Amino acid sequence: MIAANDPALRSWVDVPAESDFPIQNLPFGIVRPADGEPRVAVRIGDMALDLAALHAAGLLNPAEFEAEDFATKSLNRILAKDKAAWRRLRDRVSTLLRHDNPSLRDNEQLRAACLLPVGELQMLMPVEVGDYTDFYSSIEHATNVGIMFRDPENALLPNWKHLPVGYHGRASSIIVSGQDVRRPVGQTRPNDSEPPQFGPTRLLDFELEMAFVTGAGKELGQRITSTEADDYIFGMVLFNDWSARDIQKWEYVPLGPFLAKSFASSISAWVVTLDALEPFRVAGPEQDPPVQPYLHTQGDKNIDIDLEVFIENEAFPAHRVSHSNFKYMYWNMAQQLTHQTVNGCNVRAGDMYASGTISGPTPDSYGSMLEITWRGSKPVDMPDGTQRKFINDHDTVIMRGTCRKGDVRIGFGEVRARVLPALEV
Repeated sequence: MIAANDPALRSWVDVPAESDFPIQNLPFGIVRPADGEPRVAVRIGDMALDLAALHAAGLLNPAEFEAEDFATKSLNRILAKDKAAWRRLRDRVSTLLRHDNPSLRDNEQLRAACLLPVGELQMLMPVEVGDYTDFYSSIEHATNVGIMFRDPENALLPNWKHLPVGYHGRASSIIVSGQDVRRPVGQTRPNDSEPPQFGPTRLLDFELEMAFVTGAGKELGQRITSTEADDYIFGMVLFNDWSARDIQKWEYVPLGPFLAKSFASSISAWVVTLDALEPFRVAGPEQDPPVQPYLHTQGDKNIDIDLEVFIENEAFPAHRVSHSNFKYMYWNMAQQLTHQTVNGCNVRAGDMYASGTISGPTPDSYGSMLEITWRGSKPVDMPDGTQRKFINDHDTVIMRGTCRKGDVRIGFGEVRARVLPALEV
């Protein structure tokens, strides 16, 4: 793992300056060429390395993998292996791409078959998501929401600092970057003294989140400890947890989010491995009061991922509305996975766990329009002279994430989605 992250590594593949995808990254995804079937690929610069073709050529030697693991429409077969196998596969790909390795570099015919321009490929959902949990782990976000909707003097609910709050969401409506989102309809009650209304949401919002993807966990009835958790996390994606705030306000009591969330969640196409993110580990916020012993973690568990959110429209180019960081999270991924399984809940390959909205300590680092505009009371100016309280039809929301340390920069690409008008009701 350390060798694959070495800042001195160089690849024979040309990697543009400031690319998210140098040899120190090597994220996994699912691609489909115009004239072919889906297959597993690894991103390097502006190219995708076709692992199915590479395996067929005999250059992928980890014994745990078969042809069917790469000629497939999701990463789930790979996720079903263990961390040691994931690591051997990434190390092998890294070795083949290093500047001084001639195996693929000097085989012109094989290189042309295996190395495909990303711009000529269709990006597909990287994983088949079986179960999806959305957490609520940013203390700044939880505090802001508590101030807006409850008692400002007691913004956090009594349980918030004692456990990672979460709920089970809808896996079927998680979509890959580039797919449009249709404005949802549902019941709202804008005036508490009048009956509820039915129609399109007026308060469509994004939520800036990250999500991690797991491999196969333990059997039902067993738990994953906080010291084991990282061994079951394959990697991470950017996650836009679309929300209809007015629908949510009316429906969430007493069981929580439902139609306000289940219409769509957008993820980035490339899964950045946890191994690639190790050099960017940092300490998280101090947890006070002390957490229960089962939630204790050792070492730095947060990750320094610089995050940006942009709104784009036909009338104006991408305009940044948020600049935050994943390192702000109060509850880390190991604690989230540990808490998910402490009751014996089983984890399966391809399960997805979103962080909850990531907000920082200042207004420019808030992770939703609800907070940025403070429930619409502080509209955001756009380059064309219009304003946004929430997201309009035909707006495109773009999220990007990068890590930097010394001369090494790795990233996630982006997650983008355009909002289409609601269907007639």
